[in-house]
Amino acid sequence: MVIYDKSRKVFKLDTANTSYVMGVTEEGYLGNIYYGKKVDTTDLVYAMRTDEHPFTPSKMPGEKISFMDRFPMEYPFEGTGDSHGGCISIKDSKGQEGLELKVKSHNIYAGKKGLKGMPSARGGNTMSLDIVLSDEALGAEAVLSYSVYEECDIITRSVKIVNISDTSFYITKVLSACLNLETEVSDILSLHGAWARERHIQRSKISYGSYITESSRGEPGHQEHPFIALLSENCNRETGSVYAMNLVYSGNFTVKVQKDQFDRTRVYIGINPERFCWKLGSGEEFEAPEVIIQYACEGINSMTRNFHDFFRQYILPPEWVVAERPVLVNNWEATYFDFDDDKLVQIAEEASGLGIEMLVMDDGWFGHRNSDNSSLGDWYANREKIKGGLKDLADRINALGMKFGIWFEPEMVSPDSDLFREHPDWILALDGREAGLCRTQYVLDFSNPDVVDYIYGRLYEILKSANIEYVKWDMNRPIAEAASLSLPPDRQGEVMHRHVLALYRLQERLVTDFPHLLLENCSSGGARFDAGMLYYSPQIWCSDNADPVERLMVQEGTHLVYPLSTTGTHVADSPNHVNGRVTPFSTRADIALAGTFGYELDVTRISEEERAMIPAQIEKYKKYRHLIQTGDYYRIASFSENNRYDSYMVVSKDQNKAILVYVQVVTDSNVLTKKLKLYGLCPGRKYIVDGAEYLGSTLMNAGYILKPLRGDFQSVVIEINSTCTTA
Repeated sequence: MVIYDKSRKVFKLDTANTSYVMGVTEEGYLGNIYYGKKVDTTDLVYAMRTDEHPFTPSKMPGEKISFMDRFPMEYPFEGTGDSHGGCISIKDSKGQEGLELKVKSHNIYAGKKGLKGMPSARGGNTMSLDIVLSDEALGAEAVLSYSVYEECDIITRSVKIVNISDTSFYITKVLSACLNLETEVSDILSLHGAWARERHIQRSKISYGSYITESSRGEPGHQEHPFIALLSENCNRETGSVYAMNLVYSGNFTVKVQKDQFDRTRVYIGINPERFCWKLGSGEEFEAPEVIIQYACEGINSMTRNFHDFFRQYILPPEWVVAERPVLVNNWEATYFDFDDDKLVQIAEEASGLGIEMLVMDDGWFGHRNSDNSSLGDWYANREKIKGGLKDLADRINALGMKFGIWFEPEMVSPDSDLFREHPDWILALDGREAGLCRTQYVLDFSNPDVVDYIYGRLYEILKSANIEYVKWDMNRPIAEAASLSLPPDRQGEVMHRHVLALYRLQERLVTDFPHLLLENCSSGGARFDAGMLYYSPQIWCSDNADPVERLMVQEGTHLVYPLSTTGTHVADSPNHVNGRVTPFSTRADIALAGTFGYELDVTRISEEERAMIPAQIEKYKKYRHLIQTGDYYRIASFSENNRYDSYMVVSKDQNKAILVYVQVVTDSNVLTKKLKLYGLCPGRKYIVDGAEYLGSTLMNAGYILKPLRGDFQSVVIEINSTCTTA
């Protein structure tokens, strides 16, 4: 629900359990009044403190700058007195930066408008609000858009900048949202990592000054993540307040948390202003990415479930929300570059007999690529490897009853490639300098429409040539030299954002022309695991490290925000190819249940004992596949916290069925059996667990006693079924 109280000049946005309230001062400034548990009144103007010293500018014009420094501006602007730093800065034709935005108009309407050229939450039974802020002197407008998703306790926000002047100006900073909080928040929850250990959870204290997490790599990166949550003191999985923001964007971002001298906390999120400058001509518009925000008052688990429900209903491609994802085998760690079509068919023959449903041909099938130093951009089958061509290979795989998938890296080009030799000007590079290589490849200049059209033409021809039902889209290096030969000097600050917009255009064309294609994104593992990518691809390869112990931490951090069904999870070789750890085959499979499930190994070369286990592993996954894709996720224990064991549950929406997954990483000696407090069950129903009957309230309050496991790296998956009776 969205209402405007005209008498009080108050906007109020209500979800099922929360209220978001803004107010307008007599001068027209838009202030953030309240965000939290649902309130039943608009009589909240007092919370803006406009009746306190130093008053508003109209009451005390001699203290306007003091007012600007204290007022909880809904969309703070820079250059006119707010010393905290704002969401927007614009440089005019005189080279001056500074603006002052005041409310001009508003519009409340049913439904939701999408963003032009960028992913955003799909509409539904939503109400939306547009508030137009204007700086008449500069000739700039900022349209703040809000949409309310009541059942998920989610509000989305975005910003559109409009040039209503007669001359161009330059946007040097445009963030998507800001929250001003005077509540009990004390902790920051964020996600950090590196290649092969993405999205580890970090919790730290809010202190005076600023905390920043950001990326300037042209992608979110392995190191940081476009998500932030602020927690109340002692907030845990079950209790406490959480304010969370997640940016629907796949490029450079910044998140800033700032505690000021008045003990208020301001949090911003949006496009990283570093190396960003967008020229906006007269009459033109610029849209900033959407932000998903929420307040949850029942702990971290409730935040997670809100995000999961929202992503499934409004972000993921609708066709794939409940559609069964195929169990696949990928040949990367099985063969690396050393394969041909006969070897792939040999793997597929063995895999099909074990119940695997798809073979994915990874890197090395095109150009003359036998290592990672050539042929990117030459998207033609290597006839020395794929001797019969792609259609012949796909037909041979299909004849075994399996689907066929393929790997691309469309944004890159190798120095040793026909494409680069023909178009050396198609890469991002600083004029007069030799472009830097990473993984022996350059980044194509996606701000050049000719480049984008050429690349899409090659992808289209490949996918039309054979029955290819899956694409793995990879990006294996960051963007460094953000400079384009196709743009004039005053638009070089647009390169990074234009790359992301072109990426979105390409993937939009791909899923439009091939509507039933299963697209999985990847970026050296999980460097681009974000809400923007999930709009086009229902799953993302979340890490190049499939070691089950590392994956416990990667998957825990990922599932803090994103549904289990979005994570690419495979059973890989042991010793692990990244860190050399030796783990049981059964444990590797149990940990891979928390995602899309597949195999990253050569099924023709593993032991007979392990090969014999695969059909039962696949049967287990298929048994729980729908539950994993659609159920409620509850974190029970964290290996990253206790350094010994890990556990989570998935409970069906009707609370009739659940699974409990427990992984014992380190064996405990001379301890009692493990008691786990379960979640999400119906208190009055009876449940069968391991042959015994319990009340849901008993399992959730007294806990479940887990039978002891012997040895390190052991796991168990326990099924929980309701008897459909009540006490």
